[in-house]
Amino acid sequence: MYKSRYTTTQVKQILNATGDVVNDNSISLLITDSRRISNPSGGLFFALSGRRNGHEFVAEAYNAGVRDFVLSAKPQGYFPEANLLIVPDVLAALQQLAAHHRAAFNLPVVGVTGSNGKTIVKEWLYQLMSPDRNIVRNPKSYNSQIGVPLSVWQINEKNDLGIFEAGVSTTSEMDKLEAIIQPEIGVLTHIGSAHDEGFSSRDEKVAEKLKLFKHSRLLVYNYEQMLDYKKLISTPETFVWSRKFNQADLYVFSEAVIAKNYYMRAVYKGAEIECIIPFRDEASIENAIICWATMLAMGYEPAVADDRLERLAPVSMRLELKNGINDCSIIDDTYNSDIQSLEIALNFLSQQNQHQKKTLILSDIYQSGLQQEVLYKQVAELVKASQVDKFIGIGTAISGYRDVFEVAEKQFYPDTTGFLAQLQTQHYRNETILVKGSRSFEFERISRVFVQKAHETVMEINLNAMLNNLNYYRSKLNPGVKLMAMVKAFSYGSGTYELANVLQYNKVDYLAVAYADEGVALRQAGISLPIVVLNTEVGAFEKLTGFKLEPVIYSFGLFDEFIKYVQDSNIFNYPVHIKIDTGMHRLGFENFEVETLCDLLEENPYVRVQSVFSHLVASDAVQHDEFSLKQINSFEKAYTDIEDALGYRVIKHICNTSGITRFPNAQYDMVRLGIGLYGVDGAISPDEGVLQPIATLKTSISQVKKITAGETVSYMRNGSLTKDGRIATVRIGYADGYLRAFGNGVGRMLVNGVLAPTVGNITMDMCMIDVSEAEVKEGDEVIVFNDELRIEELAKQIGTIPYEILTNISQRVKRVYFYE
Repeated sequence: MYKSRYTTTQVKQILNATGDVVNDNSISLLITDSRRISNPSGGLFFALSGRRNGHEFVAEAYNAGVRDFVLSAKPQGYFPEANLLIVPDVLAALQQLAAHHRAAFNLPVVGVTGSNGKTIVKEWLYQLMSPDRNIVRNPKSYNSQIGVPLSVWQINEKNDLGIFEAGVSTTSEMDKLEAIIQPEIGVLTHIGSAHDEGFSSRDEKVAEKLKLFKHSRLLVYNYEQMLDYKKLISTPETFVWSRKFNQADLYVFSEAVIAKNYYMRAVYKGAEIECIIPFRDEASIENAIICWATMLAMGYEPAVADDRLERLAPVSMRLELKNGINDCSIIDDTYNSDIQSLEIALNFLSQQNQHQKKTLILSDIYQSGLQQEVLYKQVAELVKASQVDKFIGIGTAISGYRDVFEVAEKQFYPDTTGFLAQLQTQHYRNETILVKGSRSFEFERISRVFVQKAHETVMEINLNAMLNNLNYYRSKLNPGVKLMAMVKAFSYGSGTYELANVLQYNKVDYLAVAYADEGVALRQAGISLPIVVLNTEVGAFEKLTGFKLEPVIYSFGLFDEFIKYVQDSNIFNYPVHIKIDTGMHRLGFENFEVETLCDLLEENPYVRVQSVFSHLVASDAVQHDEFSLKQINSFEKAYTDIEDALGYRVIKHICNTSGITRFPNAQYDMVRLGIGLYGVDGAISPDEGVLQPIATLKTSISQVKKITAGETVSYMRNGSLTKDGRIATVRIGYADGYLRAFGNGVGRMLVNGVLAPTVGNITMDMCMIDVSEAEVKEGDEVIVFNDELRIEELAKQIGTIPYEILTNISQRVKRVYFYE
C-alpha cells in the first residue's frame, strides 16, 4: 500500500534470483499471507515456509490477483502471467530486500530491544518525537524475523527518523535484524526472564540482544541492569540512566506520587531537572525513564522532554473485541490510526462472520509521510478490498476526500463531538463495528457508547495466545494429519464465534461441539467449517440436517433412529461419524458390536461415514500408557473392519490434546485439540513455556476495611484474621464462577503483585481477601488467574481440574477478546 519502489526486474537483481520475468511490474507491497491481500496488483508474495508452507498457497494468491512471487522451487500448477523468482531461502530473500531498501535511505534510526517494554518504548518515543519529526516505525509489535523487514519496507523519502524494535527468542537471530535495521542509536529496555528458555544463560541472551547495536554510534541503557555485562557493550558513545548511581548521565534521585501522576527529579549535566508522567505502575515508570533518557541523549531540551512526557498517552497494542449494544460486535482500536495498523485491523474485521454488515469508523490519519490525496486513496482502496458496508469518516482531512470512498453507506463528520451528537438519529444493529482513531480524536468516547455495560469482573481472552497454542500442536503433527478443534461448552468457557472465527480463518479442518444447539449458534454466526456434534440427540435431527451439522453415531438405537429420519426426509449420503468405545465406557460401540455395525453400514445409501474415532482415557498419564496402547490396538482393529465393510477410506482419529504429543504414531488422519488450545495440557509442564494460557480473569476492589484480630468475616462467621490487618471486598462470587470451595483461605488472588488469601465464605456476588501485606485502594485490579497465577494452580487449590474452573465462569462475566 505504499508508493511503488521497485520493478520485478530490479527485485530479481537484488535477490540474485533465477526465473523468467513475464511482465515487469511495479512492486509496492510485500505479502507473506495469502489471506491478507489488499493490493494484489502491486504485491510481491513471499512463499515462506514455517508452520504454514507458503508454496501451498501460491494458487490462492494468484487467484487473488498477485503476479509476482518469490519461491524456493517452482510451484505445481499453471500460472501463465506470474513472475516466479526462485531463491535458495525465501525468508533470507525477504530480509535481503528489506536491508537493500533500508540502505537506500540516509536517515537516523533508533533500534530498540530488550526483554520487556520494547513496543511501549517504541510507541512512546514516537509520541514524544512526532511533533517535530516524520517517523517510520514498526506497526504494533512487528519485531520478528518477518515483522522487521515488513516494517523497514515502509521507509520513504519523507521520513527523517526511524524507530524500529527487534525481538529475538534464541541465538543467531539478531545479526539478521541488525543488517535490516542498521540503527545509529540503540535503546536497551528492561532485561528480564522473557525468552530465557531460548538461551543457555542470561549472559548469552544479553549478548545476543546487544548484537543489534554492534555498528551503532550511541547506546542508551540502565546502569544497574548492565553492571555485569558492560564488557559486551561496544558502541563508541553511551548514555546511562540510573536510580541509584549518581554518576549516571541521567540520575533519578527523587520519586513521588502526586495525585494520579508520578513526579521524578534527576540530575543531568550537573543541573537538576524534573518530569511528571501520567502513570504509576513500575513498568510504565521504567519505560518512561528510558524515553526520558533517550530524548536527552538525542539532544532534546529538558523542558521539552518534561512537557511531552507529562502528556504521554497509554499504548493499546491490542485490538479488543467486545459485545456491543443492539447485538453488535465492537472492535475497539481507539488509540492509534496509521495505514499499517489500519490494514491489520481491517483484516481482523474481515475475519468476523457473526454479522453480515461490517462498519468502519475512522479518524484522520497523521504522520503517514504521504500527501493527503495519496494517503486517502490508499485508505479507500483498503476499505474497498475489505468489503466494508458502512464507512464513517471523522475529521476535516478525511472528510475532504469523501468522494474517493466507494462504499454503499458513508457519512463524514468534522469531529467526534459532531458524530456523537448525531448518534441518536442513526441505527446500529446486528453489525460488526471497527472503531479506529488517532488519540486526539478521543474515540474512547465512541467505544463507551457502543459497548454493553457490565460489572467489573472481566475475562480477557488472548486470541494470539490461542494461535500460538494451535501452531504449537500443528508443529507436532505428522504430514497430512488434519486437526479438529473442540469448541464445546462455550469453547471451554472462553467464547463461541469469537474463537471459531479465528480458528476458521486459520484453517483448522473441523470444529466439534457437544450439542446441536451449539452448532446452530456457530452456523448462525457465519461459521462454514464442518461441525461435528458429539452428543447427538434424536430430537435434534431436524436442526442437524437443517444447519449441515454432522452427528456422532454411538449406539444401534441412535443409528436406527437417524436412518429412519434421513430415509423419511429423502436424504442420501448424509455425513456421520462413528464412535468406538475402547475403554472410556461413556459413549460408543464396543468391540463385540463392531461386526453387527459393519453389516448395517455396508451398502447403506442414507449415510456416508466421514470418520471413525475413539477417545483415550488417560493420554497424559504415564502410569496408564499400557492401557492407552491397548485402546489404540483395539481401535485399529475396529476401524480396519469398518473400512473393509464400507469399501472406502474414512478419517481415523483417537488422539486428544495430550495424545498428540505423547502418541505421535496414533495421530492417524486427524487429531482432536481441546484444552491444549486454551493453554493447558497435563502432559506438558507450564515451565516448558511452549503453551500460553489464553484467559485472564480479573475483577476489582469495591471496598477496603481495617479488621482487628478475631473479628469474623462473611456468612456463618467462618473467617477471621490472626492479627490486626485489612481485608478487601472484591467483585466476584460463586455466581460468577468463583466456587465456594475457594473460601476460608483456600483460594488466593493477585493484588499489586501480592498473593492475597480469601477470608471467610465466598458469597454469591462478592468475596473478601486478606490484603494486610499489600498496598491497595478501592478500584484496584485483582487477578483471579492469568499466566502468572495459573489456572492449574487454582484447580489444585480445590482438588479439581482446569476444565471445571474454565467452564464454570458465568456468562454474566464479560468476555473481552484481544488480538495483536
